[in-house]
Amino acid sequence: MANSIKKQQSVKTLFITIGLILGLLFAAFPILWMFAMSIRFNNEIFAVPPRLIPQKITGAAYIGVLTNPVRLRFFLNSFIVVISVTILSLLIAIPCAYSFSRFTFKGKKALNIFIISTQTIPPITLLIPFFGLIVSLKLYDTYFALIFTYLVFTLPYAILMMTGYFNTLPKELDEAVLVDGASRFYALWKVLVPVSLPGIVATSIFTFLLGWNEFLFALTLIKSTEMRTIPIGIQQMMGQFSYNWNEMMAMSVLASLPVLLLYLFAQKYFLAGMTAGSVKG
Repeated sequence: MANSIKKQQSVKTLFITIGLILGLLFAAFPILWMFAMSIRFNNEIFAVPPRLIPQKITGAAYIGVLTNPVRLRFFLNSFIVVISVTILSLLIAIPCAYSFSRFTFKGKKALNIFIISTQTIPPITLLIPFFGLIVSLKLYDTYFALIFTYLVFTLPYAILMMTGYFNTLPKELDEAVLVDGASRFYALWKVLVPVSLPGIVATSIFTFLLGWNEFLFALTLIKSTEMRTIPIGIQQMMGQFSYNWNEMMAMSVLASLPVLLLYLFAQKYFLAGMTAGSVKG
């Protein structure tokens, strides 16, 4: 009987392992194919039959991207915009989330519903109004245009996520400091923020991803080539009659590295923050 149960468990484990491997290959194949196209010559990309491993490996595409000042500027622009949005989102969301978590005030429920409802609005419906607003404020074709726009979309989510995380922390943490005569400001930034690192990291990653991958508003609100971000820079590599596929794929691989590294180094905090914020509050 025991041998039969053990055998069934072994078979179940085998099927689960095979399923996980197949799922991993299915998810990783587009990334592998993108990298494979970036290390081959352009005339081999559409070879029939297609080959995952190129006949001749070359790093010319990466050299072409990394030695081109215009394309390097795309990376700089994206970093400036995304880091600014991430920092501003956290600086605003953390005090707001603390207020929602620790205080009861008139209109709190209505305000919370309003913040949640903003997440249901398709961003594309706000494109024209945002364009008119940015032009009227004379922010068109500037970093501030993208920072302000992205902040509108990231801030509600950041507030909701940080509120959920603060709700998981016992009120005794900050109340003990308040009893000793410290201010609310001190209790928030010196006590709650350090222990809220998983929630902050999870919120930061979401904000970073939204700004890093955003295409539509970056295309509409930015005109000059030197102000373009990475998604628009990749799109601009498409010619009228031909595409430089290997350099496009090389730039896509390089653009994926910051996100990949962010997940690898902050995975523990990201999972903890997402779990805590979704379980309670």
